[in-house]
Order: sequence, then C-alpha cells, then structure tokens
Amino acid sequence: MLDEKRIKEIQKRVPRLLKEGIIVKGEAARYVPFFMKNARDSLDSAGLLYDVSTSEELRERTGRPGFNGFLWVINSSYYSMFYMARALLESDGIRVRTQMSVHAVVFDTLVQYFYCTGRLERTLVQDLEDAKDDSADLLGREKAKELIDDYYHEKRKRGRFTYELGITAMRNKARTSLERAKRFNEEARKMLS
Repeated sequence: MLDEKRIKEIQKRVPRLLKEGIIVKGEAARYVPFFMKNARDSLDSAGLLYDVSTSEELRERTGRPGFNGFLWVINSSYYSMFYMARALLESDGIRVRTQMSVHAVVFDTLVQYFYCTGRLERTLVQDLEDAKDDSADLLGREKAKELIDDYYHEKRKRGRFTYELGITAMRNKARTSLERAKRFNEEARKMLS
C-alpha cells in the first residue's frame, strides 16, 4: 500500500536517482506513441488470454482444450500499466535509463511527478468537472490514490504470481488484474489526450 512512509521514501530516492542519471528530465517526448502502443497491445493480450482461459468453446476452437493463461493475464495486465506509466513520464520529458529495477524506478518516478505533485489528481478532477459532478474534488483525490495503489499492487502481484502461486488462485486474480489495467489505461489515455 502506498502510505505516507512509502511516499517519503520515494521522495528521498527520486532526487538521488536524478543525480545518478537514472532518471533524466527535459528529454524530448519521442517514445510516447511506442509506449502507448505497447500498453494497448498488452491490454489486448490480457483480454484475449482471459477470454480464452474462461471459455471452453474458445479453447476447443483453437485446439487448446487445457489452455490456462491466467498467469499471463496478470503479467500482460501489469505490463499494460507499466507501459502506460512510461508513456505518462515520457510525455512529461522524463526518461528512465536503467535496466536494473526499471519497474521500481518507473513506479517511484510516477508517484513523485504525477501523484505527489497533484498532477494526476488535477487531471482526474478536470475529467470529473467536465461531467459537472459536484463531488469531483473528493472523487478525483480518491481515484488518483486508487490508480497509484493499483499500479503498486499489480507490480507486486506480477512478481508473486510469476514465481510463487499455483493455478487455482489465478482466475480471480487475473480478472482483478485485467480490470485494474483497463481502468489505469483509460485514465492515463485521458491524461495524454
């Protein structure tokens, strides 16, 4: 969970990563379309894998009666969120240059530059204001927190499911992952348009 302690840790870590050149600001936003396409492709893959994994008819039609893709629904859902986070950062001229712990650095950077600064919240609040919702302020703050929490949980869950859990727990978790990824992608795409 993204609590105050974790936010403080991130706020200490990001300036150090900037000094080390792992996070670079002021770059040209060249890769936004690339990351958005990867996010869409990953989300489409997650949806297709979920559909095939939950439909006996589709499994039979594809010649894979025993197919179970729930692990990859979770992975693809997470990656769609990861790529969308990269698109958001890239659109702001922020680039992550590391091969080690890139997922953790992207998460920290997203929190630092979109959540802690209120930019993510303001965008969500603006969407809600456009809908003339009286409770836009409160809902926007809650939604921004939910999006960051969802990203964090999916990052952790991807690792846990990839290496630790068996097939039996995956279907429900896969569905949750897919729904979180859809919501994260939808909100991020609104911010980028």
